Amino acid sequence: MLCFKPPRVKERPLQGSQVKSHKFSKDVVEMGPKQQLCRMMRPDDANVVGNVHGGTILKMIEEAGCIIGTRHCNTQPGDRCVAALARVERTDFLFPMFIGEVAHVSAEITYTSEHSVEVQVNVMSENILTGAKKLTNKATLWYVPFSLQNINKVPSVPPITYVRAEQEEEGRKRYEAQKVMRSETKEGDGAMETTLPNTEPYTVGFSQSSLIHLVGPSDCTLHGFVHGGVTMKLMDEVAGIVAARHCKTNIVTASVDAINFHRKIKKGCVLTVSGRATFTSNKSMEIEVYVDADPLMEAEQGKYRAVSAFFTYISLDKMGRALPVPPLKIQGEEEQKRFDEAQGRYLHNKAKRLAEKDIKN
Repeated sequence: MLCFKPPRVKERPLQGSQVKSHKFSKDVVEMGPKQQLCRMMRPDDANVVGNVHGGTILKMIEEAGCIIGTRHCNTQPGDRCVAALARVERTDFLFPMFIGEVAHVSAEITYTSEHSVEVQVNVMSENILTGAKKLTNKATLWYVPFSLQNINKVPSVPPITYVRAEQEEEGRKRYEAQKVMRSETKEGDGAMETTLPNTEPYTVGFSQSSLIHLVGPSDCTLHGFVHGGVTMKLMDEVAGIVAARHCKTNIVTASVDAINFHRKIKKGCVLTVSGRATFTSNKSMEIEVYVDADPLMEAEQGKYRAVSAFFTYISLDKMGRALPVPPLKIQGEEEQKRFDEAQGRYLHNKAKRLAEKDIKN
């Protein structure tokens, strides 16, 4: 069951030449255009104990963001375009969602630069038997428009107006920060260097996993490039397999660190999605996931790194209570290096959460 709510548009009388050209108004759009999607969670959206997959939620978040981003970028004259996902900021899964609940996904454009759009998305779950609702996810996504006439052309983005001047300045700071973080993220070359398979439990080699996916038409946009949500869902599936192999319990996505889309993926590519454990704390584990694309029809291009991210999972018992995560057995300097870097991210995010909690209190 899927329902769609288009954004409300303020109507105003047209005057003079506006009557003939109202289809592509050159006026700036007021801040606050919104997009809402809702869908009931089905058994194939969830794991064996009824928790909705994090990848399912990430895919819905990206669908809402793509719709509002594409709609906004086509509110001006010129080439028709599609908004392509460039980056997803850290996303926390605040509460689990279950089969039978209704997911309400609300997206809003909060900042635009010359060639990019920031979309903030909230996800609410609704128990339709009791009427209870709760916020399960908050996400920030960045999109870049690409012309349908010329894929190498990036059209300018129509500006939005802000209720307060501070909103534009805050948005500009977020924009500059994500540019820096993207530049610091190395996409790497070729496939991820995998650890040799290991039969010893709780080692990196024991739980590392990968899947192969051929990109078909249903995975793609009008351009013939993969939807960002499709890629994120595949990444979550691999991360979930790694976590389940390590913990041997019910596992759920707790958060996703920034997902960087380094290069576009074309229809017909073969994707290799690889995941490996990098760190465990007492009640969580981090999994590094890479997506490598192999363009079979354009073999001269060679395989390339397309997307990278870090997923955090927690282990749950049958009552949904957090369980201790078995410690990761580190073998070798490279694994120790990845563990130390992951521990730094874990401590940074933990300190950030505690600071936010103190501010609220």
